[in-house]
Amino acid sequence: MCKKTILFDEHVSHGGKIVEFAGYLLPVEYTGITPEHVAVRENCGLFDVSHMGEIIVTGRDTLKFLDYIITSNISSAGFKRMTYGMMLYEDGGVVDDLMTYKFNDEFCFLVVNASNVDKDYEWLNSHTNGFNVNIENVSNKYSQLALQGPKAVDILQSLTKYDLSKMVFFDFDNMNVNNRDFIVSRSGYTGSDGFEIYGSGEDIVNLFKVLVDEKNVTLCGLGCRDTLRFEAAMPLYGHEISEKINPVMSGYHYAYDLSKDNFIGKEAISKDKEFGPKKCVVGLELIERGIARGDYEVYADDKLIGYVTTGYMIPSTNNCYACALIDSEYSKKGTIVEIKIRKNLVKAKVRNKKFLDKKYVR
Repeated sequence: MCKKTILFDEHVSHGGKIVEFAGYLLPVEYTGITPEHVAVRENCGLFDVSHMGEIIVTGRDTLKFLDYIITSNISSAGFKRMTYGMMLYEDGGVVDDLMTYKFNDEFCFLVVNASNVDKDYEWLNSHTNGFNVNIENVSNKYSQLALQGPKAVDILQSLTKYDLSKMVFFDFDNMNVNNRDFIVSRSGYTGSDGFEIYGSGEDIVNLFKVLVDEKNVTLCGLGCRDTLRFEAAMPLYGHEISEKINPVMSGYHYAYDLSKDNFIGKEAISKDKEFGPKKCVVGLELIERGIARGDYEVYADDKLIGYVTTGYMIPSTNNCYACALIDSEYSKKGTIVEIKIRKNLVKAKVRNKKFLDKKYVR
C-alpha cells in the first residue's frame, strides 16, 4: 500500500495529479510541467518533498564513522554546513547519494532518497562495529518543503526575522519561520537558488498554506522537479548513479574525496579514476528531430554502445538533450552517436552534462 505525505489532502484540493513514486502518492504536476518549470527558473515554486528520508547519527565517533561510510569529507566541513556525498559498495557501486547536515562533531542529520531509506538504515547499522555511534531513522518525525527560485529568498525573508542574506549555498540553521521552528538550508535539487525546510507535519502543513494561500507561490510536482534537476546536471539515483554506475563513471567527481583515509569503495573508484572507466555518463544534444527517453539504446559504428539514463525536451525550449551511459571510447565531446527512438536512429552529439548554469548564492 502506498504511503501519503502529511500534505496529501492539500495536493488533491489544489488539483494535483497524483502518481505513485518511491512508495508514496505524490503530485506529478498541477498546472503542467512547463509552467511549473518556468516558475522555478523565473520566480518561485514550492515542492512537497516529505517523502525523503531522514537519519540521525550521534555519538563520539560520528565524524570518523561518516568519513568511513560516505565518500565526501565530513570532518572538514564546518558546523551548520551541508555536504553532498555517496555511500558505496566495496566494488564502487552506489548504495545511495545523500546530504549530510553537520550540526557538530557528535550530531549529523542525513537526508536520503525515499526509495532507499530502509536499505540505507540497514547499511549504516551493519558497519558500526568499532565506532561509538547511535543511528536513528527519524523519517516519520519530519516533513519537508522545498522553496525554489530567484524570488524564494524574498518570500521566506518576509516570514522570518533571521537574516537570510548571511546564508550561502549549503548553509543551514535552526530557524523560526511564521512563528514555528524549522531546520532551514539554502539548498535544493533544481539548480536555482532556494531553501529546503524541515519540520513537524503540523508545522509543515501550516507553512505550506501560508506560502500557497498568502504568498501565492506556484505549486510544483515531481515532473518539473525531474526536468529541473536534469537541466542543472544533477544525478538521480537509479539513472545517472546506481549499484552499477559509480561516481567516477558518472563524472560527479565533487561527490568524493580520494585524499581521505580509507572509505568503503575507495579502492574500486581509485582504480577507475587512475585508469579510466570502461563506461561513462555523458551529455547528448540531439541534432536530428526526436526526444530521447530513459533506457533508449545508443549506437555508434553500427554497434550498441550504451543507453539513455534521462532525456527531455527542456520545457519552454525546443532543445532536446539526454544523459547516457556509453562506452568511454565514444565519450569525447563532439562525437556523433545515434539514439534508437522507436524504429529510427537519431543523431546526437556528445557534450557536457550541464545544460544550465546553476544560480546558487555562494
